[in-house]
Amino acid sequence: MKFGVFLPNGSNGYIPSAGSPVYQPTYQHNLDISLAAEKHGLDFVLSMMKFRGFGGETGYWDSCLESFTLMAGLAAATESIGLFPSISILSQHPAVVARMVSTIDDISGGRCGLNIVTGWNRPEYAQMGMWPGDEHYQRRYEYAGEYVQILQALWRDGRATWEGEYFQLDDCSVLPQPKREIPLVCAGQSPAGRQFVAEYADHQFVLTSEDNLVTSVKDIRAKAESTGRDVGIYALFHLIVADSDDQAQAEVDAIIDGADHGAISNILASADLDTNTGGTADQLKAALNQSVEAGNMAFMGIPVIYGSPDTVVGRIEGIVERTGIDGMLFSWPDFVGGIERFGSEVLPALKL
Repeated sequence: MKFGVFLPNGSNGYIPSAGSPVYQPTYQHNLDISLAAEKHGLDFVLSMMKFRGFGGETGYWDSCLESFTLMAGLAAATESIGLFPSISILSQHPAVVARMVSTIDDISGGRCGLNIVTGWNRPEYAQMGMWPGDEHYQRRYEYAGEYVQILQALWRDGRATWEGEYFQLDDCSVLPQPKREIPLVCAGQSPAGRQFVAEYADHQFVLTSEDNLVTSVKDIRAKAESTGRDVGIYALFHLIVADSDDQAQAEVDAIIDGADHGAISNILASADLDTNTGGTADQLKAALNQSVEAGNMAFMGIPVIYGSPDTVVGRIEGIVERTGIDGMLFSWPDFVGGIERFGSEVLPALKL
């Protein structure tokens, strides 16, 4: 089992609620989180990328540190933890991204991977004149497939000529090459997204309830087997560890009571534009009426594991046993304090 951290490089982390810490993202905060994770033996940190937030009273995600420059800074300041920047593939050419990843991998001594984000939130890209049209909703994984093939060719050979539907390269050179194969991750969860993961990704990050996770794991394993590839599956959870179950419940209740309904409405309005059935947008829309354990919108649709250390240990072990996932990616209301409790009170007690 591997454990990772979903870094809060967007304002307020991953909880659109005034009942959770409201803050601006800073490099120092993300460094403190990464160093705490490294100290406790966690395996990787991943930063997202958001070009336009969702407002509301908390200014949810209105500020966001750029993913690659953040991870380059963390690469120089850490020693062993894996680093996954995120590329919103509509925003940058694959040849530029190939060079950035190669540079961070060199800085870190071979610890950089890449999270592929196809882009479902039209307003992020329309504001910059980068939205290719609403046909992108249905064709974004075709675009992503071409994008990844170019990345891999450049990393493998140092140069590429390409005549595709979306990109044309004329003896394009990207040197120096990384000294190892760069691991790719993707959170694609629609049928097209899962097929993309099976064909191109080394890891899949899954945002769904425990019940749906069982089905999702079986599906991606079958798809990966058909392509002859091994895909690691990592489930995303919020984690709240308190002295008692009652204290953890009180923290959960405070977050629900303080939900930023303005930001949530804006999130759902953007999700409603996405015509790709069964993907992240559909899951966000469904989360409006879900339980906390399944992923309520006060928690950005991310399922929550909460309770005393013993309760949390039992929940994690039960989820792993039932679903067969390979790892978990965590978010916390208070990241540094949460990692310290997880590393000292939960991780040593896990029997995985």
